[in-house]
Amino acid sequence: MASIDFPQAVIELVSALKKLPGVGPRSAERIAVWMIQHKKANPAILAEALEKAEAQVGSCPSCGFFIDDAGCSVCQASHRDQSLLCVVEQATDVIPMERSGVFEGMYHCLGGKLAPLDNITPDDLRISSLLQRVQASPDTEVILALSADVEGEATANYIDELLSPLDCKVTRIAHGLPAGGGLENADQLTLMRALQGRR
Repeated sequence: MASIDFPQAVIELVSALKKLPGVGPRSAERIAVWMIQHKKANPAILAEALEKAEAQVGSCPSCGFFIDDAGCSVCQASHRDQSLLCVVEQATDVIPMERSGVFEGMYHCLGGKLAPLDNITPDDLRISSLLQRVQASPDTEVILALSADVEGEATANYIDELLSPLDCKVTRIAHGLPAGGGLENADQLTLMRALQGRR
C-alpha cells in the first residue's frame, strides 16, 4: 500500500528550506506548511524579497562586506580610522562589531577560515587581497578577530606568518569569559585565554 505524502510542490519547497542553515527536515516541513496555509505568510512577498536581495546585494571588492547600489557603507565612511584593519571570517561578523560601537576602523572579510578537512585552502579565502591592502597602507594595525576554534587559530597563525615581513602590527582580539559567566562553566582553553588576555 502506497504511503500518502505532500504534493510534489510542497516536497520541493521542503527540500529547498532544508538547505538553509539550522533548518532540519521537521522544521522545513513546518515552515513550508505554514507558508502555504496562513494568509499572513504571503510567500509572494518572501519570494520577491529574496529575488531583490540576490539581484541587488553583492560583496565589496575591497573589504568583502555587503554592498548594494549605494556602494559599501564601510569603505565609503570618511570617519573611519584607515590605520586599523579588523580581519573577520564572514561579512556577517562585521554586524556585531558595529553594534558594539567600539570599533571605528576598517574591515576585511576573509569569506571563511582554513579547513583542510573541508578542502578550504588559502586560495579559497580573501587572503591575497588582505596582503595587498596591508602593503598599500604601511603602519596599519591588523586585528585578527577570528573564532577561537582550531580552524580559526590555524587561519590566524597563517595570516600572522604572512604579515610578519610587512610593515604592520598584528594583534588578536582577547578571548575569555563572557560577561556574567562564572569560572565553573569555563573550559581550560577559555580560562587560559582569559588569563593571557588580562589587562
